[in-house]
Amino acid sequence: MAGPLWPRSRRGSTDEALIRAVYEEHGNALLAYATRLTGDRATAEDVVQETFIRAWRHSDALVNGKGSVRGWLLTVARNIITDRYRAKAARPAEVAESPATPPVEEDHADSVVDTMTVLGALDRLSPEHRDVLTELYYRERSVAEAADSLGIPAGTVKSRSHYALKALRETFREGNRSSVPQQPAGLREVVA
Repeated sequence: MAGPLWPRSRRGSTDEALIRAVYEEHGNALLAYATRLTGDRATAEDVVQETFIRAWRHSDALVNGKGSVRGWLLTVARNIITDRYRAKAARPAEVAESPATPPVEEDHADSVVDTMTVLGALDRLSPEHRDVLTELYYRERSVAEAADSLGIPAGTVKSRSHYALKALRETFREGNRSSVPQQPAGLREVVA
């Protein structure tokens, strides 16, 4: 394995030795303190790691002779824990997705694709068939109401809806068989 990307300076190697010595002397006490504050060992280990990264970046604070090194480390750890707590409190609570707790807003992509597929299939129908299906399914009218609206007998509405649905099924079957749906044979001829 190749060496580091840049040569180490004397100060870098002395900082590293200093941090190792500080970790050996104060690491266990700092971990115990962080575990007590967080209540979670894994989180406490992350806090200790971040504390020593900050100590390495500010190694002059460890050797300036102003105050206790352990006191400085404990203060940094407490500040990190406080920052994490505040950041977590600022975000909404995370809820695991499960069948018992469905998402607040479901993904509507499937319904958009379904709508586009149905509209494309409806365009392939004759206007008479399309009008009957529109009245019955989109406007949710009864057979009698659709017949009144279209000005045709109720029996014709039933007949056209039967053949229109049959033609739609065929269109969907053909669409599944090939990537480019073909116009079903006899769609225009099935008008009652």
